[in-house]
This record gives sequence, structure tokens and C-alpha cells, in this order.
Amino acid sequence: MKLIVTDLKKCLGCHSCEIACAVYWSKSKTLLGAILEDPLPAPRVKVISAMDRPIPMQCHQCEDSPCASVCPTGALHRPEPDQPVFFNKELCIGCSSCVLACPFGAIRKAPGGIMAKCSLCWDRLAQGLEPACVEACPTGARMIAEADQVAEKKMRKMASVMVEQEVADQSLSQAGE
Repeated sequence: MKLIVTDLKKCLGCHSCEIACAVYWSKSKTLLGAILEDPLPAPRVKVISAMDRPIPMQCHQCEDSPCASVCPTGALHRPEPDQPVFFNKELCIGCSSCVLACPFGAIRKAPGGIMAKCSLCWDRLAQGLEPACVEACPTGARMIAEADQVAEKKMRKMASVMVEQEVADQSLSQAGE
């Protein structure tokens, strides 16, 4: 399964990912055209501020997909285990059950009353392209990665922290002797 990840040390909070996402989901597929659309196209990524740091947030493509599980019409669904959760606006009744079920707040009502959520720009991935938000990031903070790669990187980081802590503990115990 592919995921969009962000190196928060590189993120400037410039909102380029939001703009690129909105343009991708627009009818016109151009910035000027998207600005003139009514309703405005809704980005599926939103840059928020947490502890004075910008953090791009979007669907995490949860394996158990609580949003799809609670959707009474099947508007949210995952066709294959290695695919993202897709949204079919024709089936959506706007009940907001998915909004309540999403643990990340990644689904919200878009202008026009339908729901909006990230699908990893699946058609772009199928063409060998990156998702629009990844391609638009001027610092390379946004990346597409396999879930296993993300887990491996986190495991190595945690192992490094554990080794550093062990070395620090040994130094303290030796200093106290």
C-alpha cells in the first residue's frame, strides 16, 4: 500500500500541496479555472498548524477504513487491499458518518455538500506520476512511499533512540561509580 508522507523538517507551510490538490480535483484542471469555479474545488489535503509547526493532513488510507465501514451507501469503498479508499459522489447522501468515524479528521464536507477525501491521485499513480500534492511541494517534503518503507524507517529511528538512551544510561552509571 502506498502512502503520502511528509518530512516535517522540510515543510514550509506554503500550502502548495493544498492548491495543487484543489486544481487536480477541479473541473478545469487549471489554477485560473479552478479559482473561477462555483463551487470552488475542495483540496483533500489541509495544512494545519500544530504547536506553531505546519502539518499537511490527509487521509491515511487506514487498513480497516472506519470511514468505509460506516458509510451506509457504499460511497466510500476500497476495491482491492493495495488500493486507497475511493469516494463515489453519486452514492453519497451527505450523512457525515464518515466524518465522525475518521480518526484523523481527514474527511470533510466540500462546497456543494459532498464529501472530500484523498485517493492518492490513483489515476496519476497508475500513469507513473506522483500525486499532485507531492509533485507540487517545492521543498520535497511530501513523498509517496510504500507502507513497509515507512515502517522500516520508523523502526530504525526508534532503534537509534534506544541505543542513544542506553549509551547515555551507561555513561551516567559509570560517572556515578
